[in-house]
This record gives sequence, structure tokens and C-alpha cells, in this order.
Amino acid sequence: MQIVSNKHLLLRLRDPTKVTSQIPKSQDIGNNQVLVNWGLSEARALRQLNIRNVPSPILGQYKWPGMYKPFEHQKTTASFLTLNTKALCLNEQGTGKTGSVIWAADYLMNIGQIKRVLVICPLSIMDSAWRADLFKFAMHRTVDIAYGSVAKRKAIINGDAEFVIINYDGVETVEQEIDRGGFDLIVVDEANAYKNTSTKRWKCLNRLVDTRTWLWMLTGTPAAQSPTDAYGLAKLINPNGVPRFASSFKEMVLLKVSQFRWIPKPEATTIVHRVLQPAIRFNKEDCLDLPEMTYVRRQVELTAQQKKYYKLLKDKLIVQAGGEQITAVNAAVAMSKLLQVACGAVYTDDSEIIEFDIKHRYNVLKEVIEESSQKVLIFVPFKSVINLISDKLTTDGVTSEIIRGDVPVNQRTETFKRFQETPHPKVLIIQPQSAAHGVTLTAANTVVWWGPTASLETYAQANARVHRAGQRHPSTVVQLAGAPVEHHVYKLLDNKIDVHAKIIDLYDDLLA
Repeated sequence: MQIVSNKHLLLRLRDPTKVTSQIPKSQDIGNNQVLVNWGLSEARALRQLNIRNVPSPILGQYKWPGMYKPFEHQKTTASFLTLNTKALCLNEQGTGKTGSVIWAADYLMNIGQIKRVLVICPLSIMDSAWRADLFKFAMHRTVDIAYGSVAKRKAIINGDAEFVIINYDGVETVEQEIDRGGFDLIVVDEANAYKNTSTKRWKCLNRLVDTRTWLWMLTGTPAAQSPTDAYGLAKLINPNGVPRFASSFKEMVLLKVSQFRWIPKPEATTIVHRVLQPAIRFNKEDCLDLPEMTYVRRQVELTAQQKKYYKLLKDKLIVQAGGEQITAVNAAVAMSKLLQVACGAVYTDDSEIIEFDIKHRYNVLKEVIEESSQKVLIFVPFKSVINLISDKLTTDGVTSEIIRGDVPVNQRTETFKRFQETPHPKVLIIQPQSAAHGVTLTAANTVVWWGPTASLETYAQANARVHRAGQRHPSTVVQLAGAPVEHHVYKLLDNKIDVHAKIIDLYDDLLA
């Protein structure tokens, strides 16, 4: 197969009549060669004729707009998506799935295949990932986020934005508006949320997806906990490839060994792979052009309780600062209090701990853990929150251990050894100062910051626990941020500026 121009493909076939008879615009030019118009419909028709490796015309006709040049695996992913109206993108976390999807959708808009896109994703990445990446990769497109009251969601969906971003639980409240909203393509990010066909969430999406709708579902871990997790995704993407009922699929992939225990059958992996088609997957190690470590920010909504106390504390600080010269020490104490509220527990003046509801931040943490292909380090700057996280992970069946200042050195050594050499624990919850230097933790390739540290050295050294000799996978640092103070601190750290050096300026900015 040869690309003659951005409009034509030259194919050498044993039987050219097979193509010329079924693709009218093709031309038999002799010597078993066929010249074919290189459009999207022709490329898809050739694939249906089992002619492999037919590229999408996006590769020859698209200008790849935006602030960055695409990596080769992103081009391949975008090409695959444009050739499949329903497909799974199983690329590993940190490989740039969002960019591939945006470019593919933009190309389909350019050639008139689609007019409007609905992106369904977790609340935490609506703005920090999707809106931000749409600006980076397709800034010429109009974007809006359907979040807030039902009336606001309806107004945005009924508006004229080409890309509308909405969170999972917002879809059902405006289902009718979405159905009438002219969305040709639905993109579902972190699609594990749709693994269970008995949920209202899944049934709602199933009603919205019909034969005229493009559907791309994105997840790096389609069956992370059990082979049965694949059923809900396959039922949406490849409904004819799975049984009608989830119970039948369960019997296909699991073997019942006791009244309450099922284990995967030897052929479960092959079955899951077959039903989750069409699909594309790139692991980080396959993407040789990726940077060795990528940094992503995840927006976390503060709970009502946190918002209340954050505002009360900020108002108190404004009163205290009125007309007075603030010292670096006082500013640092004030910033620490605000960070503690955002992270979920604050020390009072009497050294008591007030704990807050951390469900929103914890849900985002769980999303990151589920998407990670390897083990995970969670750095938590305040000791008061560590047990809260550990208890929740234990309840959810995620194995974890704790490293903090009061853990004896010999116990830390044993914990690090288990983490590096055995399947469990899956997660280490670490107070940054307790493991920021000298320790190798390359069994993990994902670092999560529950909240930012004020020390640039601690931040860099903690991230280096995974990014060092022995690491076989590109790594990702995920910053969880919900309060303004957290975004400010992360920005300084990203720019390699020690927070303490700018503490007065930071204090003034936050109270302005």
C-alpha cells in the first residue's frame, strides 16, 4: 500500500476486482494495482474488505493544530478513532489520550462527519484536563462545561458550543436535552464508571447511544478488578459480541469454586480481549517519544464543610492582616492552616484535630489508583489525614501501608522491601519528609500529591523515588487541588520556585 497523495492510495492486490467492484471511485490501473480515492468512507470500506493497515486520511490531510506537535502514537490513535464509530481507547494513563481524541474529533468536524461532541468525564478533570487540553490542541473550537444547576446545564447543552463537557452524574438530569442537542460524538473518559449495566448511569448512556452516534470510550484499565468489568463497556461498544445478560458473561469468564467465591477461567483474558473490540492500546513503555515523567493536575471539589471553614479562616486572616506588617513566619502558618482545611483535617490552637469530609478528594484518588498500571505512592503533607485515607482504602479493598515520622526505621525498611518485591501493598501513604531522600520505590510509576508541600526540595526528592535507576515505566505525578492556595503552591513548585521564598507574595495574593 502506498500513499500517492493526500487524496489517493495505491494498492497492490491479488484480486483488484474485489475493490473496484465494491468501491466505485477506485480504478484498476493494471499489474494488480488499484488507485483509490483516499477519503474516510473509502478507508473504512477497505477495512471492511479485510485489507489491513489502511490508514485514515487524517494522516495525510490534517494539519494537527494547537500548541504541541503530536507524538507518533497519538497520530496512530487518532487515525484509529476516525475509522471506528464505536471504539475503545485503552492507552495507559499519561500517554496523551485526550489530545488524540481532540484531534480526531476536530478532523471529523472539518470534513463534516460530526458537528458536536459531548465529553462525559469525572468532575475532577472537566476543567483541568478537558477544557485546558481543548485550548491547547483545538483553540479554534468553542467549549463549555455543563455543571451547576439543572437550568444552567440545560442552557449550555442547548447553546452552540461545539464541545460540551459534563460529569457522569450530570448526564441523567439533562438526558432529554442531550438527546435533542445534536451531539454526533459522545466521548466517555475513565470509562470504568460504566462497567455495571444495572446502574442508572449505564442505562442512561445506553439510551443516548444509537446507531447514528459515534461513541469513544477511554480507560487504561478496562478490567482491573475482575474480567466481568469488561461486560458493561463491551455492551456499549460491541453489543453483538457479548451475551444478552451479565450473568451469562460471568459464567463465560469466571469459575465458581464455592458458594461465594469465583475465580477467573484460564481463557478469561482472551475472551475479554475479544469482546472489547474495536480497541487500541499503547503502554507507556511503547511510547518511546514520551517524556520520562509527566505532571497532571486534577481538580477536586471541596465539600460544603471545607468551603465553609476555608472562607471563615480566610476572612479571619484578612481581618488580622489589616494594617499590619505580616512576617514570613506568620504568613507560613496562615498558608499551612488553609492547606490543612483543603486536605481534610486542621489542628486547632489547642492542638486538637478537626476532621472534614474528604469524600470528593478521596473519590478522585480512587480514580487515579484504578487507572494506574503499576503501584502508587500517595504523599500526604499533614499527618492528621493519613489515617483517614488508609481507613478508606482498606474499606475499599485496596492494600496500603503507612510511612510517617513515628514509624520506626526497621519497620520502614521492611515496608519498603515488601512494596518493591511483593504484590502487596498496592499503595504507600507517605508523609513526604519521611521518605523523600535515598529510598528507591520504582515498583510504583504513579505519584499522587494529596496536597502540596511547601518545600521545593522535598517535592523534587519525593517524586524522584519512582523516577530513578530501575524504573521500567514512564512515570506520572498527579497533583490534587481544590482550594486556591493549592493551585498557587503547585504553580510555584512547577516553576521550580521554593514556596518559602515567595510566601509573603503568596499570602498577599490569596487575601487580595
